[in-house]
Amino acid sequence: MSNDTRPEIRFPGFTEDWEERKLGDMMDVTSVKRIHQSDWTNSGIRFLRARDIVSAAKNEEPSDYLYISEEKYNEYSKISGKVSQGDLLVTGVGSIGVPLLITDDNPIYFKDGNIIWFKNEHKIDGNFFYYSFINNKIQKYIRDVAGIGTVGTYTIDSGKKTPISLPTYDEQIKIGSFFKQLDHTIALHQRKLDLLKETKKGFLQKMFPKNGAKGPEIRFPGFTEDWEERKLGGIGKTYTGLTGKSKEDFGHGDAKFVTYMNVFQNPKATLEQLENVEIDPRQNEVKKGDVFFTTSSETPEEVGMSSVWTHDINNIYLNSFTFAYRPTIKFDLDYLAFMLRSQSVRKKIIYLAQGISRYNISKTKMMDISVPIPVNFEEQQKIGAFFKQLDDTIALHQRKLDLLKETKKGFLQKMFV
Repeated sequence: MSNDTRPEIRFPGFTEDWEERKLGDMMDVTSVKRIHQSDWTNSGIRFLRARDIVSAAKNEEPSDYLYISEEKYNEYSKISGKVSQGDLLVTGVGSIGVPLLITDDNPIYFKDGNIIWFKNEHKIDGNFFYYSFINNKIQKYIRDVAGIGTVGTYTIDSGKKTPISLPTYDEQIKIGSFFKQLDHTIALHQRKLDLLKETKKGFLQKMFPKNGAKGPEIRFPGFTEDWEERKLGGIGKTYTGLTGKSKEDFGHGDAKFVTYMNVFQNPKATLEQLENVEIDPRQNEVKKGDVFFTTSSETPEEVGMSSVWTHDINNIYLNSFTFAYRPTIKFDLDYLAFMLRSQSVRKKIIYLAQGISRYNISKTKMMDISVPIPVNFEEQQKIGAFFKQLDDTIALHQRKLDLLKETKKGFLQKMFV
């Protein structure tokens, strides 16, 4: 167990108690001379706002980059000083308490009042300082002093009083390096996952025919026949989800229903996102091979999302905010799932979505959509198996990434006081 002076997990050779200090007693906690909006430029010295630090913490690009002139930077830096390697910039407004570690001596300036500057001067190991800041102890302190409501702020005065528990400098370096390496591993896994998702997106465009073409751009060897275009209404029938249900019917009962989010999120509906419901004889039971469609969303890009039911189990029903479709011809279910989410089919659905603040698509319009079908069933199977394998690989990488993030969370709790 960790106590107030020693963490639960330590590197070998370190036994000394940690010491609690206030950051204002160790370093200058301050901001910079104000830069006015009229001084912003399109190039020069990078100028940071609180939102830029939040973007960096999420490994995202900011919506736009701001700069100030080198001349203005030199003039103001003579007054405020220069941000140096090992310093910490922390957001004081919006998403408060988000730190940015300065890892080099490249010139940088920032928005006063929105960002607090901890002039570290290597008094604390930079990486250790950064990970101390994202840990529970300091984050809890920031929440407590920020005040209640959405407009809480973290001020220079609060910054000075921020408590930090410190081991020896050598132990700080060990801990800081450990978490930096862990974050590097997480970033690598995230990049792999992003690349796999982009690869899938590319194949969804190229392995299904575009704009009335007779076949896709990429095909498996041995398949040369033209594909067919068939209207959904001509090769299947629709039915409704749950009807006439009251709030009291949900959350219990022997039957289960497929939720809206299950349909929206998954090309193939999962067993994990089912919920209990009391059922009566007039409801439509779902069968293996059925397709579910969402009918309404806030953006046209999210209307008509499809999900195929690939499970052979009884007593399953569909939520009332979607409708179901039962094909009357044979489909490879993996092919069906990914074809309905391919770019060419999604474009047709988006084109038909109607609305102003909310977008809808009717069953009738959905049934009028033509979908591409290989004449050779074996080609369907090959395409379906290919995308299933790709999705399984994506899911595996996602699980690895989630596990790494959980591991980091656990170590942050156990390796700090």
